[in-house]
Amino acid sequence: MDVSWAVAIFAVFLFLTYYLQQVLGFSPIVTGLAFLPLTAGIVTASTSANILLLPRTGPRPLLPVGMALGATGMFLLTRLTPTSSYAGGVLPSLVILGLGFGLIFAPSFTGGTFGVARQETGVASATLNTMQQVGGSIGTALLSTLAASATASYARVHTGPDAQVLAAVHGYTTAFTVSGAIFVFGAVLTAVLLPSGPLVASHPAPAREPVPAQHDDGNENGDGPHDEQAFAGRHVRRDPETATP
Repeated sequence: MDVSWAVAIFAVFLFLTYYLQQVLGFSPIVTGLAFLPLTAGIVTASTSANILLLPRTGPRPLLPVGMALGATGMFLLTRLTPTSSYAGGVLPSLVILGLGFGLIFAPSFTGGTFGVARQETGVASATLNTMQQVGGSIGTALLSTLAASATASYARVHTGPDAQVLAAVHGYTTAFTVSGAIFVFGAVLTAVLLPSGPLVASHPAPAREPVPAQHDDGNENGDGPHDEQAFAGRHVRRDPETATP
């Protein structure tokens, strides 16, 4: 699950950065500022989901909704053209994506580490982070290949003064389309596989107290007359010369 949404998320930061800088002509600083609505949406949604919604509903309704919002934002980005503006073409998608990512981040991390033994929480968190990095690596390689192939195919068929820019935008929108499809797949997967209801910690069974040993004489403490005789027989030294037959 972490791999799937990590693949799609990296498409935003990579190809949307290309679009803002190479097509709209934004500087690196302005491009970073342009992503602030995405960050604000993530902070708002993740905080609300983790504090207000997750304890009541559990992760099952939140993750599919977050991935559905992610798919919506990605499919909106497929409508970008070389003449699209930031306010009309990019900003609405960033807001929707930020809310969707926030609904994904908090439930996935909380659900992935919930119920894990205290001494194993570090391993669980490291596993989640590793899956995200693996998904990001796969997503960058896969989507870059698809975008480059789509750009080359478009450039071979279309000619003209704006063919290069149109081909680049076509490659970006192809990556956004594939990312949106991955989000749809993740939404269906989480809706089917995740258990419903709030997260409930499983409490281990209490340890049983040891049962004292039982003796034939009915004395539970083991200090009856038989024990005293045995103790005396082990510690009293008898002289063989004075012992009576």
